[in-house]
Parts: sequence; structure tokens; C-alpha cells
Amino acid sequence: MRTERKLTRLDRVFARLDREPERPAHLDVPRMSRHRVALLTGTLAFYLAIVWAVVTTSWLVRLDWQVMFFRPYQQWSGIHWFVDYYVVLGQRGPTAVMVAAWLGWRSWRQHTLRPLLTLGVALLLLNITVGAAKYGMGRLGPHYATVIGSNEMGLGGDIFPSGHTANAVVTWGILAYLASTPRARRWLSALSAVTSLGVGMATVYLGTHWLSDVLLGWAAGLLILLALPWCEPLIARAEARILDLRDRRRVHGGVPTPAPAPTPVGSPVLLTPRATAQEEAAAREPAARAPRPAPAYLAPGPHTARSERTPVTPVGSRRPPHSDRVPRGTPAPARPLGG
Repeated sequence: MRTERKLTRLDRVFARLDREPERPAHLDVPRMSRHRVALLTGTLAFYLAIVWAVVTTSWLVRLDWQVMFFRPYQQWSGIHWFVDYYVVLGQRGPTAVMVAAWLGWRSWRQHTLRPLLTLGVALLLLNITVGAAKYGMGRLGPHYATVIGSNEMGLGGDIFPSGHTANAVVTWGILAYLASTPRARRWLSALSAVTSLGVGMATVYLGTHWLSDVLLGWAAGLLILLALPWCEPLIARAEARILDLRDRRRVHGGVPTPAPAPTPVGSPVLLTPRATAQEEAAAREPAARAPRPAPAYLAPGPHTARSERTPVTPVGSRRPPHSDRVPRGTPAPARPLGG
């Protein structure tokens, strides 16, 4: 009796994935609308204002020192253990791995590389912009400050803007950017804003960043998210090129071949006659061996009767030769009488 195998939960998941469409007909790609451009301009102005306030040692720097002397990690020491774990949500390595795993799952389900490529472009912009600002301004952190009331700029530090805060804004905000429905985008935007706000406050609580570092980190991360629609054409071209390379490797057995050059419009096209089935079969057959030469026969001499031929003893025969044998038809010599 034959019994059917019971499907497991993993089998049902893969069966559902097999019914997924090859590629969604419509992917909601954010556009650079007028509202987005206005928000980008306002965020850039806020970014420059924070930098100017710190460089000129304004009231913002005095506020930084006041918060540092307040020592929040001593005032509320009971939540120190929680903040130590929570601040990990702003570290580059763990957050990039978690978000990349989720976006990789989405790429597999939707048969598109856009989520992973968008994350890669956003992290690349984050490394370039925030890294250049950090090493360009060279501000020291609260634990390494030397002069009370100083802005600590140009002393070889790498604390301004806050990398934890900017990374939290970008990595968690990319989920809202790639959301497929407006409702999901609103919920994910609120969640990413709360997460990045908490990460920034956690760094101030632990004393690893000034308050102005966190403000500039929020602005730096938001600028990257707002500028991503300008990178969408580059992401689309990169996806098309990667998928085209994959298709070529599948067709040609792993050896990519260059695409044929396009034929100019109006140029003559040379047509070659198609070979017949017999010609194709003959071309596929191996070359036939050369025929063996026919055996050469000597021309026969004058015809003689068998009785007239001289008997010949075969080579290697055990029969002794008989010199007294005469051909047939010849009278035998007379034997002497008597004896």
C-alpha cells in the first residue's frame, strides 16, 4: 500500500514561493517630488547650521558641556544595562546584517535585486559623506576633551557627526523607503524614527557623543534617505546588467560572451542559404575511412591442362619428393624384368 508523504511547514513555504509571480508588474519607486526637494533643502540647511554653530563655539557648544557635566549615566544608572544593549541597534555590522537578511528575502520573493542594491548604495553614501565629515572636522569626544568650553575641533578626533545615529537613520529608514504600500511606509517611518532617536539619546547617555554630534548624525542620515530617488536610475541599470550577465552565463555554460553589435538602420544584411537536412547530417558524420586498394592479380599465362602441370610439393609438407613421378598422360618407362 502506497502512502503519500506528509508535507512539512518548510515544504508548504517553498510551494507558496513557487506560486509567486516572476516579477511584480509595479514596484513603488519613490520620486523626487517638490515636497521631498523642499524637505531635502531644509535638512541641508539644518546640517550646515549645526556645523556653523559648533565651529563658532556658540550656545550649542556650551549646551554640550552642560550635558556632559550632568553625567546621565550616573543620574539614571538603573537603565545602564539596557542602554548598553540598545545602542547596538546603531552599530554598522549587526544592523547591516539584519537588514540585508530581510531585504535578501524580499529580493528572492519578488525576483528583483532592487532592495539589496538600494541598501548597498545607501551604505556607500553613508560611508563617504559621514566618514569625510568625521575626519575633515576632527572633533574630539567628551571622554577625550581637553579644554572646558572648547569645541574640540581639528584635534584629530572622529566623533562629529555621530556615526551610530546616522547609521540607525539609514539602515532602519531604508525599510520604510522600500515599503510596498503607503500604510507600511507610514508605520515603518515611525518605527525607524523612534529607533534612531533612541540610539542617538543612548550615545549621549553613555557619554560617547556630544549632543550636537547626535543632531548632525540625524541630519546626515536623513539627507541620504531623501537623496536616494536620484540614485534609482543607477540602481536600475546595475540590476539590468547583473541579470543580463546571469542569463548569459546560464546560456553559454558559465562563459560570458560579448553582446553582438547593433546593426545600423538601413544597412544591407547578408543572407546565407540554409543547409538541407541531408547536408547537416553529412556534416555531423565523421569522415569515412579511405577505401582499401583492390588486390592486384597478375595476368594469367597460356592455359594448360591439369594433367600437363608439374606436380609441386607444398612447402612444409612431410611427403618426400618423388623424382620418378611423371605427369599424367606420359607413358611410364618400362621396368626391367626379373629382379
